[in-house]
Formats: sequence, structure tokens, C-alpha cells
Amino acid sequence: MPVSTIQNASLASGVPGKANLPTGSVLQVVNATYSTQTDTTSTSYIDTGLTASITPTSSSSKILVLVSQTGLVKFGGSGNGPYMSLRILRGGTEIIIFERQILYNASTQEMNAASSTVYLDSPATTSSTTYKTQFRNASLAGTVRICADTTTATITLMEIAA
Repeated sequence: MPVSTIQNASLASGVPGKANLPTGSVLQVVNATYSTQTDTTSTSYIDTGLTASITPTSSSSKILVLVSQTGLVKFGGSGNGPYMSLRILRGGTEIIIFERQILYNASTQEMNAASSTVYLDSPATTSSTTYKTQFRNASLAGTVRICADTTTATITLMEIAA
């Protein structure tokens, strides 16, 4: 290890301090789960209950957001079935819509699917930052459901050194 690297490291614990890790290093990881079934017929977004907060150690850090969430659309009329739309918010700001499911299954009249996404965010803050998912029925027919049959949704936040 070069002398400059040793001088910049926090040797008290035997590992470099977070501020001295190279770009791309994972500085911290936060994980949360949620498994309460929630239904809606609303075309306005509502919270899914899946949420996690992280406090970046540097305003230049990136936050890698990983979400896995199940959804169910249930047919409620003739013609096209309901669409489900899922999105991630940082605070009150939408950062990505990551799913839009459509249903048309004549025999079961429902579709259950897992949705996931990975998004690299740049919150530019050292304040506690909350990420959450929301969903809505993106059509006028039927019902959409999150955590169908109490499946577990997950959100993982990873602070990445920039």
C-alpha cells in the first residue's frame, strides 16, 4: 500500500475511513421490507407502505435504489383490464415510474407479477433522505393490489462513493 494511502486512512480500526474509500465503494446499506396487502381502484397514486431512509455521508454520494414488489391486477369489467403503475419517490419527488402492467386473461381475469427496478440517484445532500414506492390503478377498470397474498416487498438503498 503506498504511503499516501496509509496516511489518509483511519488506522485506529484497521480500515480506511469512509471519506478515503475509492469512487464506487459501497459506504452503507439500508434495507426494508413490507408485506401488508393493499388494494385500490383509485387512479391517484397512494403509498404502498414500502419505505426506507438513508443519510448520505457526502453530498456527492450516489444512492443505488433496488426495489422488488409484487402486484396484482384484477379485471372488473368489459374491454381492457386495469393497468398498475408503480413509482419511486425521493421525499415528495417522483424519480422513476418502473412498472405498468396490463391485464387481459379471459380465464382467470387476473394477473399477478413481480416488478423490480434498479435506479442510481444523486440526491446531493447529507440530510436524511426517504425513498418510498407508490402505486395506482392507471385505468378506470378493476382493482390493483400490492403485496398480494402477503408477499414481501423489499427496498435496498446503497450509498456509493462518488
